[in-house]
Amino acid sequence: MGDRKSARDEEFQSFMAGRWPRLMRTAFLLTGEQHAAEDLVQSTLERVYVAWRRVGSADDPEAYVRRVMINAHARRHRRRLKEFLAPSDDSGLAHEVADTGDRIAQADDRSTLLMALAHLPARQREAVVLRYWEDLTETQAAQAMGCSVGTVKSNAAKGIAKLRTVPGLAGTAMQGGRK
Repeated sequence: MGDRKSARDEEFQSFMAGRWPRLMRTAFLLTGEQHAAEDLVQSTLERVYVAWRRVGSADDPEAYVRRVMINAHARRHRRRLKEFLAPSDDSGLAHEVADTGDRIAQADDRSTLLMALAHLPARQREAVVLRYWEDLTETQAAQAMGCSVGTVKSNAAKGIAKLRTVPGLAGTAMQGGRK
């Protein structure tokens, strides 16, 4: 019994360590603030740990964890907890470092992009983050958001349209679209 629990703990720890950077990036894009992102990832992983036996044996544990994170973020938003999506200074944004392969790093003015992203309604922000930064298919994004593919398409299109109206974002990765 103790060996199985130990093996399960090691499996969870390995999963968590391997996914931490990507989970943090997604959480940061959802919340817009480093500390809120850390809280979101930690609370997500707490929930996942409790159900790790089921999660670890799932076909796609990463998709399961992503769904838990989106649900946790949505719950916080529904409860109207204030998110500090656009801090008055860039001190909270300076800690998040995008890797060179990350599309957000391609933006000339990251603070403009992050502030524009922060002004999107929560569902549009979720759809844009999952589709364009997490590079999920519409079906995967719909599963993560708990909605239909049509809702993902609609929210992503509206979100991208709003981002394209932001003057400092012309010529960034926002110009390309998914099919």
